[in-house]
Amino acid sequence: MQMIRLGQTGTMVSKFCLGCMTYGDPAWRSWVLTEEQSEPFFRQAVEAGINFFDTANMYSLGASETVTGRMLKKYARRDEIVVATKVYNPMGPGPNQRGLSRKHILQAIDDSLTRLGMDYVDLYQIHRYDRHTPIEETLEALNDVVRAGKARYIGASSMFAWQFADALHRQRANGWARFVTMQNHYNLVYREEEREMLPLCQAMGIGVIPWSPLARGFLAGNRLKQGWGDTERAKTDDIAQRMYYQAGDFSIAERVAELGQKRGVAPAQVAMAWLLGKSSVTAPIIGASKPQHLSDALAALDLKLDAAEMAYLEEPYTPHPVLGHS
Repeated sequence: MQMIRLGQTGTMVSKFCLGCMTYGDPAWRSWVLTEEQSEPFFRQAVEAGINFFDTANMYSLGASETVTGRMLKKYARRDEIVVATKVYNPMGPGPNQRGLSRKHILQAIDDSLTRLGMDYVDLYQIHRYDRHTPIEETLEALNDVVRAGKARYIGASSMFAWQFADALHRQRANGWARFVTMQNHYNLVYREEEREMLPLCQAMGIGVIPWSPLARGFLAGNRLKQGWGDTERAKTDDIAQRMYYQAGDFSIAERVAELGQKRGVAPAQVAMAWLLGKSSVTAPIIGASKPQHLSDALAALDLKLDAAEMAYLEEPYTPHPVLGHS
């Protein structure tokens, strides 16, 4: 497994991060795997050398953190892995059970650690930007989480570049713990992050760990223009339907499949190799509900696309509205 520094920290992570939204409670989403069904994927990931795992408190309303903690305790040493979770989304009906207030952050980190069965997380991330809470309140609370030893680092997720730049400035001005990562929406059919966010991250030394590198499976070659697709997730994933499925998106997916056939590899490997070829990217977050999903991702590490192939895949792209900030 290839390893890379997490931003400008001294912590080393695998070139892939296993996203754990797929593991938890099927009552939350029909395509989510139970703990028993999830176990082979954690074992496969650890055996392949993946040491970076990402979950969130809202995935399966906490069950994903529980499953993730149990599986990592069974298959990995705590000091050898990097565990990330997130805070922001509703965890109950109450008005203070969501968002990035000091009250909610301090409660949420304790709840996440209890579910994970851990004393600390390596990376604690704000899942989205909270427009209803003063940003300094959020940043000071996150600093206190780090100073209390409950998180080694903090990270951010999808937001506008100006919001991220403002947060980084306030952290520096106040001597608070600094965001070391940006987990943003970035793949072949959504490249709006190339305009401002990715250049900002490169300039500031921020690690980029994109979510949905295969566009929720759209780039895996199994989505249809007529109907959503054949898999359980494709049939029920209304979020993907709102984000992708434009004419230009299908043109790119067709080129991904064409290049995969030419290279003798799966479309998913081509799409992942494209992302890995971007110097701004640290470690894409991959989801896996079938063994082949992990195998394809790992194989992409050895698939190098030349400049002409990269340009061929990118050429049909058309601008998109902002997707993934809410």
